Amino acid sequence: MRLSPNRHRHSLSRMLKAAGSVLTCAGLLAACSANVGNGDGPQTSLDPAQSGSATTKSRSAAGQATIAMLLPLAGFGPSAAISKSLKQAGEMALFERDNPNIRLMVKDDGGTPEGARAATEQAVRDGADIILGPLYARSVTAAAPVAQQAKIPMLAFSNDTRVAGNGVYLMSFLPGPEVERIVSFAASRGKRRFAALIPADAYGDSIEPVFRAAVTRNGATLVHIERYPVSANAMLAPVKRVAEAIRSAELAGAPVDTLFLPGGQETLPQLAPLIAYNGIDPRRVQLLGTGAWDYPNVGREQTLAGGWYPGPDPRNWQDFSARFARTFGTAPPRLASLAYDAVSFAVSLSATPARFSPEALTSPQGYSGVDGTVAFKSNGLSERQLAVLEIQQYGNNVVDPAPRFSAGPSPSASTFGASGFTNGDVPPVTGSIDTRARTAPGY
Repeated sequence: MRLSPNRHRHSLSRMLKAAGSVLTCAGLLAACSANVGNGDGPQTSLDPAQSGSATTKSRSAAGQATIAMLLPLAGFGPSAAISKSLKQAGEMALFERDNPNIRLMVKDDGGTPEGARAATEQAVRDGADIILGPLYARSVTAAAPVAQQAKIPMLAFSNDTRVAGNGVYLMSFLPGPEVERIVSFAASRGKRRFAALIPADAYGDSIEPVFRAAVTRNGATLVHIERYPVSANAMLAPVKRVAEAIRSAELAGAPVDTLFLPGGQETLPQLAPLIAYNGIDPRRVQLLGTGAWDYPNVGREQTLAGGWYPGPDPRNWQDFSARFARTFGTAPPRLASLAYDAVSFAVSLSATPARFSPEALTSPQGYSGVDGTVAFKSNGLSERQLAVLEIQQYGNNVVDPAPRFSAGPSPSASTFGASGFTNGDVPPVTGSIDTRARTAPGY
């Protein structure tokens, strides 16, 4: 049975409940006769006509496509939980597209380089036309040569820009464009003198150089910067030094008007009280963040109220989140939309003459999804249209909409189409592991 777009949500939800949590995908597929492979066992299509073959299968015919998704599904903990949600989001995208010519195979890569390579080899043998994932940079590094040899493009969920290129495209949010967006917006609002508190970890290592470059490029001045250890007990001294620098600048008649805080849910709840304790007044010093600020209840930190950060228009996410919750009975993690958009993107490309060619993947028009419009460059990096949001206690407001270019279909449950998209280049980011908000631990 095929699910029509206007009925699938409730039907899918009912079938999930009937199938039970352990057999979510398999039970769902048995009920629907849909083309989705389960990630909890042998990784082959559940279509009887194609199941069980261990030999290399031919690539899909025109109008058809086989999508492979590689995730660390086994075990417990944050990675497995996030991967389960990514898998569910991908399945939801496939059902909402309601295209019987698309087959989705979800394969467990074990979260290891060896597992990722083996899963990719199996995906190639099973006739994958495009690979979504892996999640971790080290897994992408191991899997990419297999996909490259088979001339199969890979949309990875890692945000480590070092793994991009040569057929590997990063679906994730990258720090560079986020930093450029928020710094340029602040400068457009008259902010000229910046200070920063940046975590002393791999994420901070990737953020600092692009932040310095963005401040200079926008004609502003970097007055003071501190790196802080990601430990509550070790944050006080760096915050105190920044506060002293802000006071000294004010006494000198050249006050700091902006403080950049590229932390996330793991650090901001500890950092925000220290900012207030050390006398930094957010009414006089504008606080800026990155997309890592996009986590539930961030507005509970009163110090952050009024702070600005870049991100997609939240209305698309809210709609996606509500549909996901109705279908699976739980709210999705913020990262889940990447898998939904990746599957939707792949389904959309499958219907074009160029399909999954580099020319199609790097169309400058971009593609619209839950997380706004994304366009891939030939080097594998992605660019996104980002709004600027302001934190409030009960929800965040868009203070500057995402740039709009030529018209294209808006993201919805049944469309994922081309939308005009251009953006200036920003410095590539090296390093990895934003463990916050829209990311997974250590990816």
